[in-house]
Amino acid sequence: MPVRARYYTDPACSASWAAEPRLRALLLEFGAEVEITYVMGGLAREYAGDLSWLVIEWLDAADRSGMPLDPRLWYDGPPRSTFPACMAVKAAAEQGREAAGRYLRAVREGIMCRRRRLDSAEALLEEARGAGLDAQRFRVDIESHAIVEAFGADLEETRTIPAAARERGLAREATHGSKGERLAFPTIRFGDDSGEEWCGGDHSYEEWRTAAMAVGARPADEPPRDVLAALRRFGRMATPEVETVCRLPGPRASAELWRLAAEWRVRPTRVLTGTLWEIA
Repeated sequence: MPVRARYYTDPACSASWAAEPRLRALLLEFGAEVEITYVMGGLAREYAGDLSWLVIEWLDAADRSGMPLDPRLWYDGPPRSTFPACMAVKAAAEQGREAAGRYLRAVREGIMCRRRRLDSAEALLEEARGAGLDAQRFRVDIESHAIVEAFGADLEETRTIPAAARERGLAREATHGSKGERLAFPTIRFGDDSGEEWCGGDHSYEEWRTAAMAVGARPADEPPRDVLAALRRFGRMATPEVETVCRLPGPRASAELWRLAAEWRVRPTRVLTGTLWEIA
């Protein structure tokens, strides 16, 4: 039986984007052994006032992680709220966990790398088409009361902080129109009430891996994937993701990616603070 994991996040959270290398390494190493449910935490009910501090926050996340980010979104035309994108991920989840993960990643890339204002139904539907979802079903689901209720349940869960999570330093003050406390984004809970482990975005991949194994998950017994295999699995990857997933530390991932680019086997897309890669 797979280990259940609940991943607390928001599509517009720069710290969650910075943690994508660890999330993808977890997905690859454990596969079906870890069954992830994405819990949408509602980072911002409403963005208002001077948002220039978010530019600094995003640049700090890029500096820490090496992940590509373009914070000019906050000057060009910021989203009014992250709630629509959160509800869109819940609508995508109606088509399965894999669809939810694929859609969440597409929305993250749109916000973080392409400066897309993803706070309207049409923009979110366009991302669903691009992520290979059933667009008609998505349109029906995103407008349903069931999705509003599902997102409301996620908000309540995110703002109910268990003692074990608090002990791990995973409580944060809610902001952007919300009151009280919430879980840090990202937070991942492995297991259930009979045995659970909590990790956050500040914890290393080894800590995530150890936590998953502590509640019964077993890693796949296979060698690290090469770069092309990883790109085929995930579609687009940033350089730090290739480093983590393919276990190519330091300059090795970048050197291998540019070697493949010189052979016209992979294609780079430059983002302000980094690069996204895909099969050419």
